[in-house]
Amino acid sequence: MNLPLGFLVELDRHTRVVDGGRALLGGFPTRLLRLTPRARRLLVGRTLPVRDAAGALLADRLLDTGMAHPVVDSLPAPPDPRYTVVVPVRDRPRQLDRLLRSVGTDTPVIVVDDASRHPAAVAAVVARHGARLVALNANVGPAGARNAGLRLVTTPYVVFADSDIVLDPDTVPTLLRHFADPRVAMAVPRITGLSSATTTWIERYENARSSLDLGAHPASVRPGTPVSWASSACVLAKADALAEGFDEGMRVGEDVDLCWRLIAAGRRVRYEPAVRASHEHRVRVKDWLLRKAVYGTGAQPLARRHPEYIAPAVFAPWSAVFAAALLVQRRWSMPAAGAVLGVVTVRIAHKLHGTRHPYRLAARLTVNGALGTLAQTSALLTRHWWPLTAVGCTASRRLRRVTAVAALADIALEYRRDQATLDPLRYGVARRLDDLAYGAGVWLSALKGRSTAALRPRVIR
Repeated sequence: MNLPLGFLVELDRHTRVVDGGRALLGGFPTRLLRLTPRARRLLVGRTLPVRDAAGALLADRLLDTGMAHPVVDSLPAPPDPRYTVVVPVRDRPRQLDRLLRSVGTDTPVIVVDDASRHPAAVAAVVARHGARLVALNANVGPAGARNAGLRLVTTPYVVFADSDIVLDPDTVPTLLRHFADPRVAMAVPRITGLSSATTTWIERYENARSSLDLGAHPASVRPGTPVSWASSACVLAKADALAEGFDEGMRVGEDVDLCWRLIAAGRRVRYEPAVRASHEHRVRVKDWLLRKAVYGTGAQPLARRHPEYIAPAVFAPWSAVFAAALLVQRRWSMPAAGAVLGVVTVRIAHKLHGTRHPYRLAARLTVNGALGTLAQTSALLTRHWWPLTAVGCTASRRLRRVTAVAALADIALEYRRDQATLDPLRYGVARRLDDLAYGAGVWLSALKGRSTAALRPRVIR
């Protein structure tokens, strides 16, 4: 399945053009891609228009490695852009009414009532908007409800939208353009907070750092990258690419599972933040904490289905040694950590042999790797492993010190990045509660599944 002529990609913001255009450095994981003289001529600045088979091959490679992304505004709409909206719902008639108003009456909509406690209220909203109602006798969960709607879809594309979503008018038309790439099976927008007249401090935190918001930059959704999964709160997919759809044995994490199955099958999933869908975040502390914990309970089912993807942290051997040296906090820790970084820099420089300034590039990559290692180690201490950390802190002054540094540094760095409309104190409290609730869910799922697979970091070579 080749990219069509006229397809346009642009280099990712982190992809560096080195050696006067003779090579590209970037992607996830970071790699050096040396360009032949012919390949160099295909690039126009930081863009690559597909004009022939060679351009299609290079653009495809750049998309696969995460070194470039489609320029969505330049892509054509598919020949048959028809789509059906499938909405799984259980009660929530007010939210459902708001969503259906945003969809309009020109688009076919299937509302699957997942055994509501008050089905008449849901049916009245569906009838008012002229949608099709499928009423289930037993509650099967979001995965089963979506599949029940998917089986009735006759259009080439399907939009899954949760009842607490509001669709912008340009969201679906823009996402449809991604299907100019024949390998794309699914595309998702950025999920942002729904504006409200009054906001709680938890809502302001969620607006800055929702679990559903995957950031401001386009990405290929792939395990092991900054955007490793996509939420099914709002998603556009090729109907015939979904096969049997969502795994009905999963009450949570079913969207992650579907993404990873599609990717394993050689398909692409695109994240497009140029368009958005608004989500009604939970605003009460109890409801919010429960939802975070529920997200965590998806870890063990995912570990059983995708053991190669679910690790809470992924280290190279050198980064594991680097982190361990700093954690023990001995006199030799800093020299040992520095020596590790020095050796890694030399090894990377050898791999960059033939480029200009290989040691300068290698030093930059090593520093980025070290910062990533520190971030992952911090997340292990304060998020995934916090029950062990809490026990350890009762006996170890060193562990208390490193945990305090990790927790405070994380708050400071993320607060600046998120640009939250919330004071640092309440942001910090919410950040730590977020991690505690999610981590509790992960441990609960591990205990229930009698497995530590979702808690074990992975070391790769």
